[in-house]
Amino acid sequence: MSGSGVGEEIGAQGARSRALAVLRVRGRAAAVALLPAAAAVVLLAGGVTGRLTGGSWDTARWVVAGVAVVVLLCAVGVAAVIARARPALSPTVEIAERSAPDLYRLVRDLADRLNVPAPSSIALTPDCDSWLEDRTHPAHALVGAPSDGAATGPNEPGAPFRRGAPSRRGAAAAAPVLVIGSPFLWWMRVAELRAVLAPVVAGTGPASHPDIAAARRFVRGLDAAVALPGRQDLGLIRRAALGLVGRIARLMLRACAEHAALMERGVASAASERAQGVDYGLRIVAQEQVGLAYAGWDRLLTRVALPAWRMGRWPSRLDVGVVSALTELSRRDRLAEGFTSRLGERPACDLLEEPGTVDEAASLLAARLFHGGPATSGPDWSPVDWQQYPEEVVDRKWRTEAARLHRVLDDMGVRRSARPGDPTSDAVPGPTLARVMDHLAGRGEEAGDTLAAGISAEVAREEAEVVPPAPTTAPGTAGDALALRGTDPLPLFPLMPPRTGRELLADHVTAMVCCAAVDTAGAAPGLDWLDGPALLMDGKRRTDLAGGVLSLVEDGDGEPLRMWLASTGVRPEKPVRLV
Repeated sequence: MSGSGVGEEIGAQGARSRALAVLRVRGRAAAVALLPAAAAVVLLAGGVTGRLTGGSWDTARWVVAGVAVVVLLCAVGVAAVIARARPALSPTVEIAERSAPDLYRLVRDLADRLNVPAPSSIALTPDCDSWLEDRTHPAHALVGAPSDGAATGPNEPGAPFRRGAPSRRGAAAAAPVLVIGSPFLWWMRVAELRAVLAPVVAGTGPASHPDIAAARRFVRGLDAAVALPGRQDLGLIRRAALGLVGRIARLMLRACAEHAALMERGVASAASERAQGVDYGLRIVAQEQVGLAYAGWDRLLTRVALPAWRMGRWPSRLDVGVVSALTELSRRDRLAEGFTSRLGERPACDLLEEPGTVDEAASLLAARLFHGGPATSGPDWSPVDWQQYPEEVVDRKWRTEAARLHRVLDDMGVRRSARPGDPTSDAVPGPTLARVMDHLAGRGEEAGDTLAAGISAEVAREEAEVVPPAPTTAPGTAGDALALRGTDPLPLFPLMPPRTGRELLADHVTAMVCCAAVDTAGAAPGLDWLDGPALLMDGKRRTDLAGGVLSLVEDGDGEPLRMWLASTGVRPEKPVRLV
């Protein structure tokens, strides 16, 4: 046996031994529940045989029998709740085989080379990660699975995800779902994707072992039962009952947590060893692309997508955007030099029949996961193309924030700036940058704190007024080839903590400066793939604005900003257009 084969066997044996340890926790819990019943049987048998008779024994017999009945009923109830509790389901975009036959073929070929069962289906997640997910729980089949009845037969790969609960035998036999990070499909080449997926697909081998599968189902059931008391739709009695179940489940989960973690470590080790013989050299190179994709994806979401989401728009081609972001990163960062030379090879997204449709679905799911946006488009939640981003997101963001800034100044009773050259005039017909600068300059921390508090209150009020539109379709029925799946409340992963008042004030002052630059100096809104909204002057991005704004906001010193305005030709006394 080769070294990799020995390593795989060691990992698999370790995983199986830990799975048995997890199942022993379940067995011990059952034994504890049966102890009163066993004691009652002994007492009843003693009474029948005449060995344990008398008043005290009769009393003990009835008391122990009553306790045994109560404990057994509670144990049955706890076991039923744990068995029926729906495990958490990762929100994903389901990919039917007819929408990606080449991708399914690649995964099946990979499974054949690894000599493991092929995944039952493929789904995409808007994140830089890939994993196998067990979706054999009957409740999962009822959560909006795509109906592939017209395209798949009962034994074809899409069949396990048709509506209706699968039979117990079918559920036990179904292989896990392969979840792939959508950025990988657009940034990686086909060979790189195959190399990255090899150890993931190899995990279907250990997952098919009965002991490991049973241990995983038990742990996931405990985890789901622990979360039940936190549901918002429970009455007082049900919450109390489920609270007791949750405490029992938490005790068992704590008892088997270490064994479960070591079991998963053994499964990963065995899968990694099995995948050693498949594209091992290429996998080392592909892992570099995984790290690079993660960096670009994070910057794209936090700097580019988040401002659009806050404006009620969701970029509909995030995966295309990550390619542009990483290309820009490779241009700026010498450590990433040479990565763009790969772009001449076939991208993995070519394995999809309609990559644009898949990208749009993944982009909408990303907005839901990381921002909590609605599940469907509407008047206040609409897609935006990258070509429209500067005008429909950047310019609108600046003017919305500038309008909010002046609205707060109006509420504070701050007078408008005097008209240039006319000392008798108290105000100009429109909002100006000069008004903001005059209010903050020279007045120190007090003026900034008051204005920041007003802006924070206004932002909170506007966010509270936003009512997400009701979904027009049932969850998970986004289309014939694609469907969204997931059971957890959204957003699951907020990208950034709430902005402080000072951060909001700096953003609003920056927006006001940019509006003045666009309206009085011929500047234009732009998009930087790594930094988001950008101010373009003479076709080039200006990156030297932040220092002057921070001096004004933090220290009340307006001179650096005035010098910047003078050097760029921006007229602070001129009114700007707001939304």
